[in-house]
Amino acid sequence: MAAPVIGVFDSGFGGLTVLRELQKVMPAANYLYFGDTAHLPYGAKSVRTVAKYAIASAHFLESRGIEMLVVACNTATALALEDIRAAVKVPVVGVIEPGAQRAAEISKSRKAAVIATEATVSSHAYQRALHKFGLESVEKACPLFVPLVEEGWVEHPVTEQVAHIYMDEIFRDGARGADVLVLGCTHYPLIRSLLRRVVPAQVEIVDSAESTAAKVVNQLGSARGQGPAGTLQCFTTDSVEKFCRLGSKFLGHSIENAELVDIEK
Repeated sequence: MAAPVIGVFDSGFGGLTVLRELQKVMPAANYLYFGDTAHLPYGAKSVRTVAKYAIASAHFLESRGIEMLVVACNTATALALEDIRAAVKVPVVGVIEPGAQRAAEISKSRKAAVIATEATVSSHAYQRALHKFGLESVEKACPLFVPLVEEGWVEHPVTEQVAHIYMDEIFRDGARGADVLVLGCTHYPLIRSLLRRVVPAQVEIVDSAESTAAKVVNQLGSARGQGPAGTLQCFTTDSVEKFCRLGSKFLGHSIENAELVDIEK
């Protein structure tokens, strides 16, 4: 049984947390990771522009022989998932629905809190997904988390202070009774242990990266991802040096090389 070839796409580095979870559960799979770093952040761009870049990236990965595409970008999933699905011939998995489904499986109060970037919150994609699974939700944008994570301040007192402010606001102002916190940004798993200290003890944390990896296993079959370690090829649209340096923090091990590509040709 041949190991699957899985494409993972993100606007930058955060999607590497999804790849990290995929490598844990399907170590034998061969992965192609595409980080569109020349065009980040997607959150500041229009729906049309996000769809254009995301589809170009998806076409690039499809041309390299992937059999499944994981859109490991909350903004692209929120704004352009159906456009991406229509543009490629392979199955496409986004990061929002798996996280919402996992929250629904574990919530007893049927109320969830969601933290994400401004763009993801503005799209209300998590709110719709959670509603579909019967959960009421309160969303909060936490724009300072991404630059703090990229600075490497995952256990810094400043990050903990910022987290206290954000979490106090959300659990005081509307998420009373919520027993699940959904991490709606792929940067946030890096501060999960910090958030665990800050969030009320009765609240379970759902990492969409873990949930998305579980969905991929479910669709492809776990047996296909077991065996000797597979390969990883990385592609980026901007600085290779920066991608390897920053990306290694998100992936949890070193990235030795990435190929510079231009999707606008």
